[in-house]
Amino acid sequence: MHNLHKLTATDAVNKIKCGKTTCIDLAKDCLDHINNIDKFVHAWVLINKDYVFKKAKEIDDKIKNGINPGFLPGIPIGVKDNFNTHVLPTQMGSSLWSGFTPENDARAIFNLRMNGAIVMGKTVTAEFAVHTPNGTINPHNSNHITGTSSSGSAAAVATFMVPIALASQTAGSIIRPSSFCGVYGFKPSFGIVPRTGILKTTDSLDTVGLMARNNEDVRLAFDSLREYGADYPYIYQYLEDPKRQTRTNRPWRIALIKTPVRENESPAVKQALNKFANDIIYNNILVEEVELPSEVNKAHDVHKTIYDKTLSYYFQSEFAKNKDEISDIMLELINHGRTITLNDYKNALKEQYKISKVLDGFFEKHDIILVPSTSTPAPKLGEKEKPDTSLIWTFCGNPTLSVPQFKTSDELPYGLQVVARKYNDYLLLNFVDMLREEHHIIKDITMMPKYLEKSLKVTAG
Repeated sequence: MHNLHKLTATDAVNKIKCGKTTCIDLAKDCLDHINNIDKFVHAWVLINKDYVFKKAKEIDDKIKNGINPGFLPGIPIGVKDNFNTHVLPTQMGSSLWSGFTPENDARAIFNLRMNGAIVMGKTVTAEFAVHTPNGTINPHNSNHITGTSSSGSAAAVATFMVPIALASQTAGSIIRPSSFCGVYGFKPSFGIVPRTGILKTTDSLDTVGLMARNNEDVRLAFDSLREYGADYPYIYQYLEDPKRQTRTNRPWRIALIKTPVRENESPAVKQALNKFANDIIYNNILVEEVELPSEVNKAHDVHKTIYDKTLSYYFQSEFAKNKDEISDIMLELINHGRTITLNDYKNALKEQYKISKVLDGFFEKHDIILVPSTSTPAPKLGEKEKPDTSLIWTFCGNPTLSVPQFKTSDELPYGLQVVARKYNDYLLLNFVDMLREEHHIIKDITMMPKYLEKSLKVTAG
């Protein structure tokens, strides 16, 4: 069967479960598509085809024998190369870790495998999943950046090489590449998806998330990744509480906020967000333009103290032994972190807790915050990304989703960011579902990037 790679994960699961296709057929078509496309995109570090087909056959056999295959039977998953995988090296985007095979799976990978998903391969990440890019091309225009550090995962999903890819975020590494590459990017509440077996950069910030081509697939993957049960008391208390995750008989209360970094937002980005906000004002949606609490304005500075200090701690061995093989950007962060005292770091953690509590109180009066995913569409190569609000939601642990809602006149995508109260992950997803189903505002990604299509035609010609 051809064009199976164009299926969403949800559609592919339905076809596999009812016998209209097989896991092997899906794997083969996706691998063929990767072979044709990735030479233009460079989203992948490596792929083990033998492993992919072996696992696909195992899941097909389970289904034939009436065994429950889980949420994601046979669904190919791209995995950012900072997640441990026992069948593939985990190289962290650095030559220092070239060929390193941990011989275990990250807990998130284990959860996916238990639900029938297949690790298709490792996607490109920035050096140590921080800032220095590693060569992935923006499929919408190769003259523009993809955004670090989950660039390979975003590009792989945007070009239909896989329907879902894993990513991680310590500042904006899920939301930014999702915005620049035109895909859905979901950063759940801090701690809901386990981080065991993933490169550690910052204990109080590192968060596991994913990219997909529609909200249905985001939910499907999240259900497969997250933890369940009373052993995880906050998850059990809040995620399983219908009062937290569903709206009662009142309008949705939407905050259109004046962000602390709004001077970085281009006029077109501001205009697009305001138009969207006006378009969603229905009987069941109230939109109010408000300021964030002033304490939140300190988030970027406090984040830098925490981030740089922990980088200098966790990478002190690489710094001491291998300075010549570490990028200038990483060296600068480590050097700055070494100047931060332990007392300053501890005070910054206390500040993080205080600011997070203040933002949590803000959500007593608002269900959802709407902001741009990024301050601009993807900058040109060599230009810097301008600060945006993604870091704030990571800093405070809130769930956030980048929706590929907007485009420039020359087809560069950029995202709408939807933010909810910490642990109200399903409320966030339910809000986006409502806009999609009732008002037909939110769209699925159904087409390949036009720029890449043109490149393919030129090459074929």
